[in-house]
Amino acid sequence: QVQLVESGGGLVQAGGSLRLSCAASGSAFTYYTAGWFRQAPGKEREFVAAIRRKTDMPNYAESVQGRFTMSRDNAENTVYLQMNSLKPEDTAVYYCAAGQSSYYYGAQYYAYWGQGTQVTVSS
Repeated sequence: QVQLVESGGGLVQAGGSLRLSCAASGSAFTYYTAGWFRQAPGKEREFVAAIRRKTDMPNYAESVQGRFTMSRDNAENTVYLQMNSLKPEDTAVYYCAAGQSSYYYGAQYYAYWGQGTQVTVSS
């Protein structure tokens, strides 16, 4: 069992930055594939970024490539999502997730989810 708690969301102007954190408890994060997803009102949950288990190599959705950076701190058992050059279309609830599969792109590969944190980007 893994419990996930996100933090760091908020309101920011377009072009600004935010850093999201996801702290895990109950198990070591490194044994899981960690992912970030987001869901905007009226839209389906979509993949943002992931680090597969036992690796430190992040993978990104095309829409955030070059603007977002995901990292993992094994000592803190926490993953981060640094979001730069934010756009209004990045506005969504951001969710942290963990799963035991090496597949990372779909939400179906993740068994554990945080409660979500709101990110709002104003134009």
